[in-house]
Amino acid sequence: MHQIRYFLAVADELNFTRAADKCHVAQPSLTRAVKLLEEELGGALFHRERANTHLTELGRSVRPHLQDALVQSDAAKHIAHNFKTLKKLNLKLGVMCTIAPAELVGLIGAVQTRHPGVEVEMVDASARELNDKLLDGEIDVAIYCLPTDEVSDKLLLRPLFCERMMIVLHPAHRLAMRNAIRVADLDGERYVNRARCEFRGYVGAFFKEQGVNCEVVFRSERDDWVLAMIASGQGFGFMPENCVSNASVVTRPLIDPEIWREVNLVTVRGRPHSPAVAALVKEATRIGWKGDPTLPANAPPDSAVVIGRAAPMSAPRPDRGLETASKPS
Repeated sequence: MHQIRYFLAVADELNFTRAADKCHVAQPSLTRAVKLLEEELGGALFHRERANTHLTELGRSVRPHLQDALVQSDAAKHIAHNFKTLKKLNLKLGVMCTIAPAELVGLIGAVQTRHPGVEVEMVDASARELNDKLLDGEIDVAIYCLPTDEVSDKLLLRPLFCERMMIVLHPAHRLAMRNAIRVADLDGERYVNRARCEFRGYVGAFFKEQGVNCEVVFRSERDDWVLAMIASGQGFGFMPENCVSNASVVTRPLIDPEIWREVNLVTVRGRPHSPAVAALVKEATRIGWKGDPTLPANAPPDSAVVIGRAAPMSAPRPDRGLETASKPS
């Protein structure tokens, strides 16, 4: 790049002495660099005449290309400097579509406040889609919950918060007057299904193991439609506690057993963190998560089933991604 820079200076000044002064380098060094560039390109770039230094045909031909190379080199250096100093970085953050915005606005706000050079681009998708995008390098980091037997060993999970799964009902539903609902109470009930639920295929099988059969009457990828159908009395729903945003429905905790989900910050194991990812991870550790699973006060009871909890490295993964909770010691 020094050779290119010196060549362009001579092309502008048409004088080796003035070009050397412009580049703040001794003239013999500049002359030697231009000669090396000529050897590389296979021909003279200048006609060197006492009072009439000028470009050769080769020099005129390569000049615009070398000028572009210098511009691109300077741009690359600028990007690298900004990357290193967090002046302008893009962070592609995948967020599971079933996480309520209220759960994460504090984290994203903290990143923007303490690291103003980080521009967060959120990718909204299902947990399984985010899992694939992260492994393929389409996103930098993700926040989701997925049954443990679907999580690749290549991924590193950092628990953020636990959230209880609730039964969602029309206020006039026969079970709405109860303080809590047992799994067995749902046998024969009409079910409004969340098609993008991260537990698709798992909870249904779990209910059947308990001898509970429900009739699916409606299915949608959108939680607002699911809630609207429940509010119209079409059936019950099964949703995370903080995702119920419709005032026309009521929620009741599921018991015998309780079912919780553990939401994780997920990165690729062994993949170096960019400064932007490092900033997000740092802020995630600062936040006092409402449902921090590492705190005894927020830990599900021992009898609960926790979906999405990372299995210990030395232990086999549980069937169907369902794990009995254990309080941290």
